[in-house]
Amino acid sequence: MTLKFDLQPSPAPRGDAEREAILADPGFGQVFTDHMAVATWTAADGWGDSAVVPYGPFALDPASAVLHYAQEIFEGMKAYRRADGSIWLFRPEKNAERFAVSAHRLALPELPVEAFLESIEALVEADEAWVPSGGETSLYLRPFMFANEVFLGVRSSRRVQYCVIASPAGSYFSGGVAPVSIWISRDYTRAAPGGTGAAKCGGNYAASLLAQAEAAEQGCSQVLFTDAIERKWIDELGGMNVYLVTSNGELVTPELGTILEGVTRDAILQLCPELGLTPVERRVSLQEVLNGLKTGAITEIFACGTAAVITPIGELKDVDGQYRVGSGEAGEVTLGLRQALLDIQYGRREDTHGWTRRIR
Repeated sequence: MTLKFDLQPSPAPRGDAEREAILADPGFGQVFTDHMAVATWTAADGWGDSAVVPYGPFALDPASAVLHYAQEIFEGMKAYRRADGSIWLFRPEKNAERFAVSAHRLALPELPVEAFLESIEALVEADEAWVPSGGETSLYLRPFMFANEVFLGVRSSRRVQYCVIASPAGSYFSGGVAPVSIWISRDYTRAAPGGTGAAKCGGNYAASLLAQAEAAEQGCSQVLFTDAIERKWIDELGGMNVYLVTSNGELVTPELGTILEGVTRDAILQLCPELGLTPVERRVSLQEVLNGLKTGAITEIFACGTAAVITPIGELKDVDGQYRVGSGEAGEVTLGLRQALLDIQYGRREDTHGWTRRIR
């Protein structure tokens, strides 16, 4: 199936001066561009009504299915402006494939990969002036899909709205890469076998917010969850995958199953042999982590995701105490991997993996 996302220009786009003022300090997820890409699916007719239209609110009936049964999914990705002014995406096909996996799990219609990519590229082309330049700035892209049939009944919606919005994003670490503290949750879990942990749906994030608030009360930036059955195997953070660097040169991350298959997570697994590291995916117990920090068998820990790329972890905390990671500072391996990924994304390093896709 081919969907065309033709542009319907906004009658009132922001002026150059206002846009440039925003791009000078965009923050994250606070301001949105002039347009959005949309498409509609119905059980009777399939996909249609696709276009790039002026950014604006949806009119939702109070009985819209998503408001009652949370049937929705989303993605997160970025467009990068390189030094020569060109604009590129990083592994958008992986986001498209994961979007389809999430849709299947939430009983939503799967959007073809080609249509997903077309919607992203059409929106970026329409709002290319919004892609910032310099530092680690980017245009954050948020594709999402939700059930909007007007019906109070527990079944798959027969009408679905797809949309992509975009927001300029500043450097995540504007003052330099800084290690964060992580709270180990003992009371809450984020996913269970057979659940939605491997899908990117809003309910997973809503379920993490109370634990995240608990982490904030303890002076921590994020929360680390353990598995839902034995409460002994590390899972992932509230919104990021986690990695351990060992003293024998392994880069260890929890295996897939109940965790999200992160695009950045996968890139790191493929990239680390080039930096002399051995990638390992397996179950990792919390006790192994704490013992490893004590003995020095684990030298660094970091989290990864689209927004921050790689975030060093300087300390773990729980009700029993605090556990410093290495020296407490960002480690050499962590910073090296982070720089390697950024260099590929911004075109400063040859992309030997075919990960980047030029738009303009």
